[in-house]
Amino acid sequence: MTPISLGLDTFGDVSVGPDGQPQSMDRVLREVLDQATLADEIGIDFIGLGEHHRPDFAISSPEIVLAAIAGRTRRIKLGTAVTVLSTDDPVRVFQRFSTLNALSNGRAEPILGRGSFTESYPLFGHDLHDYDQLFEERLDLFAKLLRESRITWSGETRSPLENQQVFPPLGQPMTVWVGVGGSPESVVRVVRQDLQLMLAIIGGDAARFAPYVDLYHRACAELGKPLRPIGVHSPGFVAETDEAAQEALWPHYAEMFGRIGRERGWPPVTKDRYLAEVHHGALYVGSPETVARKIAKTVKTLGLQRFDMKYSTGPVPHSRLMECIRLYGEQVIPMVQDILADQAA
Repeated sequence: MTPISLGLDTFGDVSVGPDGQPQSMDRVLREVLDQATLADEIGIDFIGLGEHHRPDFAISSPEIVLAAIAGRTRRIKLGTAVTVLSTDDPVRVFQRFSTLNALSNGRAEPILGRGSFTESYPLFGHDLHDYDQLFEERLDLFAKLLRESRITWSGETRSPLENQQVFPPLGQPMTVWVGVGGSPESVVRVVRQDLQLMLAIIGGDAARFAPYVDLYHRACAELGKPLRPIGVHSPGFVAETDEAAQEALWPHYAEMFGRIGRERGWPPVTKDRYLAEVHHGALYVGSPETVARKIAKTVKTLGLQRFDMKYSTGPVPHSRLMECIRLYGEQVIPMVQDILADQAA
């Protein structure tokens, strides 16, 4: 049986303090550092930091936070969830991660994507009309930077490069994933660039993504590319019991998705819909055993080699997040491994 890698993701959601008021972003960033340090200490495989440019998420420069984490940890892989490559310069993104990879002795593992929010487009002077072309070209350039010591490249969204060296070069290999929200074109793009597929499943039954996994395998065969590990990113939360986890997360989930829903014109979030996602959808919320069984089912159904749980959803207090991380590392991960081993026997 191929070993399963189990990680955690966070966007650095602005949490509430003991007084129930939102904390400052500088404090939230320091708390993320403590959360990642705990994850490393208890054997969690990966920590991914999402890049956002909004008042509800504190992390806008994940590589800087990851560098701080690298200095306090020994073994945990350090990545993003995701780096918004469309509105960044691929050369600078490569340089930052090549530097992080060197400082962490090969632990950098970026996940590149377009992101689920659009605030970075006006912030960095890009046009949403170029949404697809920006990502297509920038991912193509980034893939070349991974594999070629001298780069010749041209496109319409960035100045060309002619026999250019980029420093620092990778001193050791770096795993790179591409986050995909569920379009066939995105899956084929990952295969074409010979990178690793990370499916972002944030709603509905994970089994509905099985056709994308099948497409990935067919595309690899048709394009002559090797099969690489497939991962899933989904939100979740762990507490001692199912009821405790559901009740602890609900008000923060409601606040976050209520706010985003008002921005996007979604119907109001209700507790019944929340519980439906917990029981039948992509919310991995419950006791360690419940969450472990649901993760193991997703891993088996989709044939995964990696599962990352986004442990922060809304303004959950830091103390609860630390307890969630502890339960995930000390109880959920061993249970998932045991369940999958039993199924393979």
